[in-house]
Amino acid sequence: MILDGSVSAVVTGGASGLGEATARKLASLGVKVAIFDMNDVRGEALAAELGGVFCKVNVTSDADVDAGFAKARAAHGQERILVNCAGIATAAKTAGFDKKTGEIKHFALDQWEKTIQINLIGTFRCIAKSAAGMITGTPLEHGERGVIINTASVAAQDGQIGQSAYSASKAGVVGMTLPIARDLMNDGVRINTILPGIFMTPMMAGMPQNVQDALAASVPFPKRLGNPAEYASLVVEMCSNGYFNGECVRLDGAIRMAPR
Repeated sequence: MILDGSVSAVVTGGASGLGEATARKLASLGVKVAIFDMNDVRGEALAAELGGVFCKVNVTSDADVDAGFAKARAAHGQERILVNCAGIATAAKTAGFDKKTGEIKHFALDQWEKTIQINLIGTFRCIAKSAAGMITGTPLEHGERGVIINTASVAAQDGQIGQSAYSASKAGVVGMTLPIARDLMNDGVRINTILPGIFMTPMMAGMPQNVQDALAASVPFPKRLGNPAEYASLVVEMCSNGYFNGECVRLDGAIRMAPR
């Protein structure tokens, strides 16, 4: 797929972090970008800067996602690119003693379910609704109609203590990538998933410097945190390389996460 002004994209979680970097990179290539996010202040400002459109979307809501795609398509036409970056990180042990009270507690099931609802089901909701639109489009070279890129995590394979919900949600994204590629293979829509390692996102930037330094030192090479622009670069390659399909790719400096 040639990335230029004839192509439009939707980036979920596009107001910050990996999503923002992706929106910026695609826009720099001329792609018309729609940002789905819950943060309307950051989202509106970024969309205005990039000449795009902002859609306030909660990916757990059918109505929100439908309205978001309707608004994006009204502004830019049918998207040929969907990048799923919306997600949350949660952490709690499956069960154990509460250090403050001495009571035995387990991972709050509503929080476990919320993680799955946003990271896994929300991702699939956007995939299904975007693909349903993509397959109606005019095919490009080799019959291509669109490309979908998901964000999983190295935690899908190297889940740490307290990451049962997060790891399960991201492993689900990895697990559905190939079946979806096969579902859409006769419709000209490709799908791939990126498994980022430790990246400098707003959440990471809020951590103490000594914590950031320790995490950076744990990366085999290069011994630093990932730059969101490096994630965006891989998104561009997955979009423009038409033979990239059904793949799940780690982007992590060769890190393998320890138990904690």
